[in-house]
Amino acid sequence: MEKTTSKLQSITNTHPPLTQHKITLDYSQNPLGDNLEFTTKKGLFRKIKTRLDTLAKLPSLRKGNAKEELKDVLQKKGIQRRDFMKWAAVITTSLGLPASFAPLTMKAAELADRVPIIWLHMAECTGCSESLLRTEDPGIDSIIFDYVSMEYHETIMAASGYQAEKSLEDAVKTYSGRYIMMVEGGIPKGSEYFLTIGAGARTGAEECRHVAEHAAAIFAIGTCSSFGGVQAAAPNPTNAQPLTEIINKRVINVPGCPPSEKNIVGALIHHILFKELPAVDAFNRPKWAYGHRIHDLCERRGHFDAGEFVQHFGDEHAKNGYCLYKVGCKGPYTFNNCSKLRFNSHTSWPIGAGHGCIGCSEPKFWDTMSPFEVPLGNRYQTAFRGAGADKTADTVGVVLLGATAIGIAAHAIVSGAIKPK
Repeated sequence: MEKTTSKLQSITNTHPPLTQHKITLDYSQNPLGDNLEFTTKKGLFRKIKTRLDTLAKLPSLRKGNAKEELKDVLQKKGIQRRDFMKWAAVITTSLGLPASFAPLTMKAAELADRVPIIWLHMAECTGCSESLLRTEDPGIDSIIFDYVSMEYHETIMAASGYQAEKSLEDAVKTYSGRYIMMVEGGIPKGSEYFLTIGAGARTGAEECRHVAEHAAAIFAIGTCSSFGGVQAAAPNPTNAQPLTEIINKRVINVPGCPPSEKNIVGALIHHILFKELPAVDAFNRPKWAYGHRIHDLCERRGHFDAGEFVQHFGDEHAKNGYCLYKVGCKGPYTFNNCSKLRFNSHTSWPIGAGHGCIGCSEPKFWDTMSPFEVPLGNRYQTAFRGAGADKTADTVGVVLLGATAIGIAAHAIVSGAIKPK
């Protein structure tokens, strides 16, 4: 007995109680092995707060009379503090952070003028910029991009020619190692002179390589920059390529044609909060934005499960909001958060408006997802080497309708609505 007691005391002295240990959670960010480590939610909160306090000590980069605070800018636009708080709550939830972190998100937005941004335009339609920089009824997302230190953006800057080139060079030199690089559009590779930019006729590929060299973080905005887009569709005569094929630095893809403005702003806010790149999926898309399929959270998912499909546009089923799979919806194959965030001030999105998803945030969607009004069935190999994300609608409909009928009948018997014979 004495030996046993002595042994227990020895163990206790050698190993303190578990309550004295902090349990460290290792959140692996990506296949490259980058980690974000913290001990508790309180620890993460403290880490972000320290980052924001450091950023707050830096001077605003906005010029002249534009140094007013974001809260004043929002008030001038008729946006109340309560609206700003609601916006911060949405962004916080979208980033996968606890709701209690919303004040930090608000602070990060208010400090966005400390982070210089260089936005490059390659072969594109400017739709991604339009997703943000609308002039009619601007939302908080677009106001924030008005508020940031946008050092270079060809569409909205007044300078052109040699003046514009000087602005770009000054920004790269002044903010070397600090600026965020955002690129919109596909870039010809090999045949680089299919795309030349500015008075010096520098190729798009040259400009991307030059600016990327000293960037703190790089984001490919839109499907063209992320995966090549329509420019890279067969036969791709200019050999347009995604940004990852042009530069040798890590790129975070924010695809969509166009992407949601909240996904673009969310990428910026995440960088301000953490000064680190987010966890990504197999195609370098942030998991917080592209972690679920359109199909998973679609408002018409219940009709799919019940085997209720629109057979052709304009029929009675379309009017009743049935599933759009049979008229070409690519939601089961597409990873994005459109169904949660929507577009046009959160009012609508393609499926809600009556047209199926065309899979625009997927690689080579123009070739693999078309024709857009025809279901894919099992002819599309997903990123995880599965033959499609679901069985064909016909099979699903027959199986589920049979199971549903049995389930309804059983429920009716139990409830007494049908007398068993």
